[in-house]
Amino acid sequence: MQVLQLESLIYHASKLFLWPVMLLILLMLIFALCALGSFITEAWLRNTTRYQSMLARYADRQTTPISSDDLELWIIKRLEWLRIVSRTAPMLGLIATMIPMGPALLALSSGQSEQVGQNMVVAFSSVILSLISASICFYILVVRRRWLLEELRHYELTRLTKLQGDS
Repeated sequence: MQVLQLESLIYHASKLFLWPVMLLILLMLIFALCALGSFITEAWLRNTTRYQSMLARYADRQTTPISSDDLELWIIKRLEWLRIVSRTAPMLGLIATMIPMGPALLALSSGQSEQVGQNMVVAFSSVILSLISASICFYILVVRRRWLLEELRHYELTRLTKLQGDS
């Protein structure tokens, strides 16, 4: 009897997480789409002569001299949310897939095919949206990291050239 109560408690506790997980997946999708818009705009601006490096703008706004380590830290912070979403969205998708699978299997065993279908739609829709979010963020992360590291390298070379010219 104790085992059944524990199983029931775990089942009901896991069901409580479905809506928060689905909400997080939706928020991650919105974030990914906003990041994609920003990324496309940045890619377009990079092909114009008006583009000014984000890293150089950040470094120029500092009131004290800034080191390469500080700039690397800024790059890590700038990419942090892309990395978080690209790593956690698939996990949340798996959670949102597994939670409705329990009720779907129970409905299947009792011959309620309509309920099976409803639960499966939730399960698969959640995982699809989370994988789309993760894919978009991962792509942006990889390309933007390369861009920022190229900017860092250019900034360091420019600064080194200025220091050698002042000597």
